[in-house]
Amino acid sequence: MAQVLEFKLPDLGEGLTEAEIVRWLVDVGDVVAIDQPVVEVETAKAMVEVPCPYGGVVTARYGEEGTELPVGAPLLTVAVGASSAVDGKEAGPAGEPASASSAQASGESSGNVLVGYGTGAPAARRRRIRPAVPGAAPAAPAERAPAPAAPAASAYVEPTPAPAAQPAVAGHAGLTGGVAVRDGAIGPVPVISPLVRRLARDNGLDLRQLTGSGPDGLILRADVERAMAAAEAPSVPAAGAAAPTTTAPVATAPAAAAQTGTRGERIPLRGIRGAVADKLSRSRREIPEATCWVDADATELMAARAAMNAAGGPKISLIALLARICTAALARHPELNSTVDMEAREIVRLPEVHLGFAAQTERGLVVPVVRDAQSRSAESLGAEFARLTEVARQGALTPADLTGGTFTLNNYGVFGVDGSTPIINHPEAAMLGVGRIVPKPWVHEGELAVRQVVQLSLTFDHRVCDGGTAGGFLRYVADCVEHPSVLLRTL
Repeated sequence: MAQVLEFKLPDLGEGLTEAEIVRWLVDVGDVVAIDQPVVEVETAKAMVEVPCPYGGVVTARYGEEGTELPVGAPLLTVAVGASSAVDGKEAGPAGEPASASSAQASGESSGNVLVGYGTGAPAARRRRIRPAVPGAAPAAPAERAPAPAAPAASAYVEPTPAPAAQPAVAGHAGLTGGVAVRDGAIGPVPVISPLVRRLARDNGLDLRQLTGSGPDGLILRADVERAMAAAEAPSVPAAGAAAPTTTAPVATAPAAAAQTGTRGERIPLRGIRGAVADKLSRSRREIPEATCWVDADATELMAARAAMNAAGGPKISLIALLARICTAALARHPELNSTVDMEAREIVRLPEVHLGFAAQTERGLVVPVVRDAQSRSAESLGAEFARLTEVARQGALTPADLTGGTFTLNNYGVFGVDGSTPIINHPEAAMLGVGRIVPKPWVHEGELAVRQVVQLSLTFDHRVCDGGTAGGFLRYVADCVEHPSVLLRTL
């Protein structure tokens, strides 16, 4: 007899709450081995293959390609037992999908494959006590109903905290002891994804006050955006007050366009593009950023690089030299290698420099991170830049490769532009931008000459330092670019 085990979308780490199915690697009826990749998913961080911790025959798959699933949603079920071609152990009766803990007890799951499954005892499950509705009779004890075989692939339901009880309003979403009341039904608030829940939270919206337009009252992103627009619209005048003489056609135009759905191409903000949108919006919302810039004569730096490469050995890239200059500048100005904890009202200076750098790929702009850049030479930095760039082009960066940065180096000169005022990569405190290096007229040693000139810009969080610190950092970087021998003092 075979035992049917349910494999759920695991916690992929780094705070990720959902993933989009890009490609199934197995079909129903296929035999899979323990730790064999079964599906390729795209998270807000990277494209990853998810291995299954069980060996057996695939009996069901949940979600089509392009479907977004929250962490913990079922991915597939696997029949494990004596009839399996990959596992000859005796198993329990077939039928209901078994939990991961029972699989571990029988020795049929893998080791530590991904965060959240494979090893260890299951977390204790907390019982949620449903508060009584005023005027309603207490519910009689009932037997536990079996869990549904496959929940909706995109629906995400999360328990809500219990605020003070308020009376419910018939026909609307009310509050009763911390759970939503919709047309007399009590239960958690159904939201299509955690990102929608976060959007509502960041904008101060109570999801329990919204009526979802999705199936079975599911709250969609459009519902939250409409509520945000309504909150920003002028309030209705009180009875007896003079009505405004003008109307606001602009406020209704987007809603009308959204209802028709016939104009313009609609591109979902999800995956990496959606993560970038959320992160940049948060950065602009939370960080009071300022930018300063300076032109520098890079002729000597270019000559020094040519001499290094002519001496033999691995080639040294320009970005590697600039990264080495950055780490030296951060050692002199550690305020810029920090983050701000507003809840504790503290500036946290970080001991290591994890240097992010912008890399353009077919899937969009990504920012891989070079770990412990402060302890690397220019040659080591160049090798790591080359490795991460190649991995990025292959779309194989892991979440660990894309997170944990403390300072970002942005070489936008590769796009043929001279300057930029970039948005800080939240929660970092600064970003150095480098424009293209082009021949320009320059006063050198008292005479007009044609020199290789580059524009450097520093965007910084004004909470961590003032303009004097930022200017000192940028001036030191410019001095190292113009006179690379300055850098020898800190090597």
